[in-house]
Amino acid sequence: MESHEIKSNSEGDRIDYGIILSVMLLALIGLVSIYLAASHDGSTSQNPVRATIMQAAWYAIGGVGIFFVMRFDAEQLWRIAPYLYGIGIFLMIAVLIFYDRATEINTGAKSWFALGPISFQPSEIMKPAYILMLSRVVTQHNAAYSHTIQNDWKLIGRMVLWTLPIAILMKLQNDFGTTLVFLAIFAGVTLVAGINWRILLPIALGAAAIGTLAILLVTQSWGRAFLGSIGFKTYQFARIDSWLNPSGSTSGDSYQLWQSMKAIGSGQLTGKGPFHMAVAVPVRESDMIFSVIGEAFGFVGAAVLILLYFMLIYQMIRVTFDTKNEFYAYISTGVIMMILFHVFENIGMNIGLLPLTGIPLPFISQGGSFLLANMLSVGMVLSMRYHHTSYMFSRDTEDFE
Repeated sequence: MESHEIKSNSEGDRIDYGIILSVMLLALIGLVSIYLAASHDGSTSQNPVRATIMQAAWYAIGGVGIFFVMRFDAEQLWRIAPYLYGIGIFLMIAVLIFYDRATEINTGAKSWFALGPISFQPSEIMKPAYILMLSRVVTQHNAAYSHTIQNDWKLIGRMVLWTLPIAILMKLQNDFGTTLVFLAIFAGVTLVAGINWRILLPIALGAAAIGTLAILLVTQSWGRAFLGSIGFKTYQFARIDSWLNPSGSTSGDSYQLWQSMKAIGSGQLTGKGPFHMAVAVPVRESDMIFSVIGEAFGFVGAAVLILLYFMLIYQMIRVTFDTKNEFYAYISTGVIMMILFHVFENIGMNIGLLPLTGIPLPFISQGGSFLLANMLSVGMVLSMRYHHTSYMFSRDTEDFE
């Protein structure tokens, strides 16, 4: 594999400080929000100071992870992708055996390891590994084949083969929300892989039709029976019910969503301030963290947060165009889709636009393994600027061995 590298005058010039600044500002908002959630929400027994310090420690670990991953260039990331994917699959199988029993009782998901006070979710670390592997598969295929209908179907088939083990393991772990994240990554990479629109359009329309049909079936008793027979759970029906009618059971299934909407609405334009929060929202430090920002800092605070996400995504896209590297482009797309889906789904479910799925908010919600996965993914994008390398992949597949 031949490489052409352009090096800046100093190491400092090769670091994208715009991305780092965006992440640091999001981290600051996250630490403040976690402290406020633990301080004012009666549904959590966490010590506010301890919760904030623990999250700060995970940020420190993630910072080290960014520095480490940033040192890997495209060729090194290419070579380690299969190994990281294999390790991720192994951990996702292991968690089905050694999962945390207490978490499984509370959430129904067999997706967490527990080592004393520290819990760890292997599927989170699988996300950057999956992005790397999928990017390698697409780059390797496009280097060896031209874009024809037949070859594009082959590419989709290869991508599905690498995605299917993850989907099966996520189903066994009973973690539907994280499965959607992997599907979002898959969809994003597929869109930029150069696949013919005559293939993509029917797939997109079919997916939209299936989603619409599933929602319609939920509203019918016979439809629920059918969905239940193919694996839908009672709690998933309850989440859709609360989404379709959030005021229908404000003390039951819709309580969490209703309280979140009440908290955000009560913040109005500028918020109540950090010392006047009064609405209790379950799991506020994690899935419902956006309600903290909405109540304490109002529409202005929420808009600033969304603007920071926009700036982060914009800078990632800019770096991708600057480096002009196909493999990196797919990596960046996967990372961007992962972050975008989390932001869109989390904020959407907090304000009632989307069903509750247990999706946390990137760099804001409490959670060590989730934060670490996001930080490592940012590190992969930062390596693009750090090395500023454009690899010319040969159309001879032997270059990829």
